[in-house]
Amino acid sequence: MNAVVVAVGLMLVLSLARVHVVVAMIAGAVAGGLVGGLGLEGTLLAFNAGLGNGAKVALSYALLGAFAVAISQSGLAHMLADRALALMERQAAQGGRSLRWALLGLLLAVSIASQNILPIHIAFIPLLVPPLLYVLTRLELDRRRLSCVMTFGLIAPYMFLPVGFGSLYLHDILLASVARAGVDVSGVDPSRAMFLPALGMVVGLLLAVFVSYRRPRQYDLSLVARTERADRPYNGRTLLVALVAVIAAFGVQLWLDSMILGALVGFLVFTATGVVRWREADDLFSEGAKMMAVIGFIMLTAGGFAEVLTATGQIKDLAATAAGLIGDNRALGALLLLLLGMLVTLGIGSSFSSVPILAAILGPLCLHLGFSPLAIVCLIGTAGALGDSGSPASDSTLGPTSGLNVDGQHSHIWDTVVPSFLHFSLPMLLFGWAAVLLL
Repeated sequence: MNAVVVAVGLMLVLSLARVHVVVAMIAGAVAGGLVGGLGLEGTLLAFNAGLGNGAKVALSYALLGAFAVAISQSGLAHMLADRALALMERQAAQGGRSLRWALLGLLLAVSIASQNILPIHIAFIPLLVPPLLYVLTRLELDRRRLSCVMTFGLIAPYMFLPVGFGSLYLHDILLASVARAGVDVSGVDPSRAMFLPALGMVVGLLLAVFVSYRRPRQYDLSLVARTERADRPYNGRTLLVALVAVIAAFGVQLWLDSMILGALVGFLVFTATGVVRWREADDLFSEGAKMMAVIGFIMLTAGGFAEVLTATGQIKDLAATAAGLIGDNRALGALLLLLLGMLVTLGIGSSFSSVPILAAILGPLCLHLGFSPLAIVCLIGTAGALGDSGSPASDSTLGPTSGLNVDGQHSHIWDTVVPSFLHFSLPMLLFGWAAVLLL
């Protein structure tokens, strides 16, 4: 049995059985390491070596959590609730339908902008979503619908639009990795190669929004009100400070390319202006860090898990097995290579990290099968994104959960990962398969 299949399979089965993701990944890593011949000591050494890979993201989440709590201290959540309630009263005859669509459109637009226009990635979620949660709960919007909207906005733009993170993924990572694998990519347009897979995500989004999760879903409003301090008084000064803090946080992040420093500056703006009292700052900081601690632990564990998969060396063995099954059947080959890429990325949790690995292994196989350079770019780019949209350890699924689960009413696996996998990974697999055969 291949170590990668054992590790990823056990991790997914345990996660679906509601075993905590951290425990599931540790168990999967140990099982994969033992099957891969690393032994217990070698497995632990590889796992420990990989923990540092997620430290930066984990610390970023902790500081963003503290910043989000400081924002709630400004009364922003109460202000949004007041405005939403006023709008709902005026829209009583329509049941708040216009406001629902406006909020869905806002989350979609901000998610897309976070990849291309204002490349802050998931940093906006802990800042924007928790203050809106009171409003979203009153409107009975299904949070699975919201998570799909945000996950789409976090992934589809970088797959297709060559701006911001899209430029990094399509040109600096995807094209460069495929070229290093021996494929001539001169004249290849990665946006054209990824058009159909991205279209698969559009189809999935439409299904999630208009079919699967269109019905109202009720949540305990008292939990939201208590968690988000919906009764926090506010005035023009506190709201102005909140605006300044958000602008300062985003500005620092874009200037220094550091979510850590951006969130820290935003928190300091609140303390310096007195919106967060100095004697309360320590408790609020700890509260925000605890709110995001689970996400941070998952990211740390994912780094160790990925390192164990790489250390076994059996990703190449898995590709060799697939090559033996494929023969000269291009249709079967495209499907198996996409599934292999999805399996690897489900374990690693990041398309940006997995594409260089996949290109080195799958590139020669694609050349052997006679795929065009455009088709090879499509296959490897799609394979990377497949796992990103459905992995428990992906920041594209962890991000929406971090905003929607601040009151404990949104399951990471069943309300974010499973809906995302069904609505995005599966359509992307089908559209990507068709694209590889057509290009």
